[in-house]
Amino acid sequence: MSYLNYQTMRTKNSIKSSIPQQAKDLARYTYDWINIHIPSLKTSSCHTERSYRLSLSLYGRFLESNKGITPFNLNGECFSVEKLNEWRTWLKQERGVCNGTCNNRMAAIKSLLEYIGGRNPAYSYLYIRASEHIHSLREPKRKVNGMSRNAVQAVFAVPDTTTRIGLRDLVLMMLSYGVAARIDEILSLKVLDIHLEAKEPFVILHGKGGRIRSIYLQKRLVEWLERYLKLFHKTNPKQDDFLFYSPCHGTRGKLTQPAISKRLKLYAKKAHERCKEVPLDLHSHLWRHSMACHWREDNINIVEIKELMGHSSLQSTMIYQDVTEEQKKAAIETLEDTVTKSMRKKWKLPENKGLAALFGMKIE
Repeated sequence: MSYLNYQTMRTKNSIKSSIPQQAKDLARYTYDWINIHIPSLKTSSCHTERSYRLSLSLYGRFLESNKGITPFNLNGECFSVEKLNEWRTWLKQERGVCNGTCNNRMAAIKSLLEYIGGRNPAYSYLYIRASEHIHSLREPKRKVNGMSRNAVQAVFAVPDTTTRIGLRDLVLMMLSYGVAARIDEILSLKVLDIHLEAKEPFVILHGKGGRIRSIYLQKRLVEWLERYLKLFHKTNPKQDDFLFYSPCHGTRGKLTQPAISKRLKLYAKKAHERCKEVPLDLHSHLWRHSMACHWREDNINIVEIKELMGHSSLQSTMIYQDVTEEQKKAAIETLEDTVTKSMRKKWKLPENKGLAALFGMKIE
């Protein structure tokens, strides 16, 4: 070992030994939480993991820049209710974060504190205090606007199904809409998840949190899937292959969401020229929203929609509970039929046919 390397190592060890034990413990627990616990146990979604990492990064940045926290003065008070509230204010004022995102960021830090308390009971008070005194900010009620049925058909009419990629894109869009699936659920499908040979064909979807659900397939969708499988997977498909794949150096890798998003924008632009109801910012999740809205228009029970969509809580499904435009029209027509048409026509009464009534005067 050279003298320079020796001195560098000695300096690092000296700095490390001067860090308080409490700071070392918190740093070690935080490292384990974000690098081991979250990836392996907390979630199987790369998006959720990225959100947790961003939340932790933002909290660290806040502590350093606003509170002067360093590895030498890191302690339990850095996660006090006061500092967490100040961080939330910082997120809103400095970064312009909405209430919903603030709630997600705070939930990530609470998850960290819960983990730390589980590793060392001496720190369990941090999570208890945060849970008791920091409540979620009120979020404005979201209005979900799915595409109309005409818009859906307009987009489906765009891909050129005489080409491989056109056929693939159409089947992918039809399946996303037909089973109201998340885009990652669609891209994660394997050939073995498609059961077209069953008496009532169905697909098995692997959702968030490892939840599995099966959805029946409509006849037209089954026909397109059979055509797709024949072209892309031949007569003896490998059951463990991705249903929608990207060929790369002889392997069949998983299609990426950005690649699909790019294709959707192209189709939306062309479809919008034919049908102005097609949004130019068409994205994969809109297929899911659209089908859920159409289920509501067809009077499918909200609890059944919850199961079909794979929501863990009914609260998530309640955004589709709003009365649709078609239901509003039907309700108004029904109201007219049952109430308005049964009322006596006041303008036809004898006492209301003269000039006095016209001038708004009542004859005594």
